[in-house]
Amino acid sequence: MTTATLTRPTMRRSAIDIAKFLGLGAFILWLLFLGEGGLGYQWQWYLVPRYLYSFSGGTFTPGPLLQGLWVTLQITGLSLGLTLIFGLTAAVLRLSDSFMGRVVAQGYVELIRNTPLLIQLFFIYFVIAPVLDISAFTAAVLTLSLFEGAYASEIFRAGIQSVQMGQWEAAYSLGLSRFDTYRKIILPQAIRRILPPLTGVAVSLVKDSALASTIAVYELTQQGQLVIADSFLTFEIWFTVAAIYLAVTISLSWVASVLERRLYSEEPHAH
Repeated sequence: MTTATLTRPTMRRSAIDIAKFLGLGAFILWLLFLGEGGLGYQWQWYLVPRYLYSFSGGTFTPGPLLQGLWVTLQITGLSLGLTLIFGLTAAVLRLSDSFMGRVVAQGYVELIRNTPLLIQLFFIYFVIAPVLDISAFTAAVLTLSLFEGAYASEIFRAGIQSVQMGQWEAAYSLGLSRFDTYRKIILPQAIRRILPPLTGVAVSLVKDSALASTIAVYELTQQGQLVIADSFLTFEIWFTVAAIYLAVTISLSWVASVLERRLYSEEPHAH
């Protein structure tokens, strides 16, 4: 069977997926036009670009929505780094021989996963932040990191436990310490397996960062609310904000997919 023959079904499926996506987009546009007629709402999309960017004297100036997007990306990036640290630490502690370490890690995971994120955000901002003298931005990053870290810890734990016991035994037979065993043997194999669910954690961080608006962090959602209060372009701005979030999450998923394929291609396969 030739390569061209093998790729035809894939190309056909891709064409069908694109057609479905375009059909869904057309259906949504049709609903918007129906809503315009039913509500008597006059769309003013031509006003939206001024809240995204402007050119003055040939100089590009980001508008409030792009400024909010930059803050959202900052929150997401910092939170993702801390999420991986918290998640991996909790997972290793739960798999350790230390009774106290297992208790602390289990308590952290259960407490975070069984309480609402908004309540955690308010608690850290109104109770912890004044004590530690941290800003609303830092409080938002810390809250999101702790929240997503609890879920990431279960992903890390599952990935670590999926590595065959023979890998551990081989590492110990070579005289590697537990730290080196994790760093050189176990985690490189586990990361390949848990990358897709970790991508889901990153996507959740992007969306959950919108809650930072409740503590006056001027991220994308908060900027959208301010623009709406100023312009009364309620539907146009919210649809634009939603499209920006969608673009960011789709980009994250695409990058993770490329990285996953690269890692998988580098993984040795048994013959």
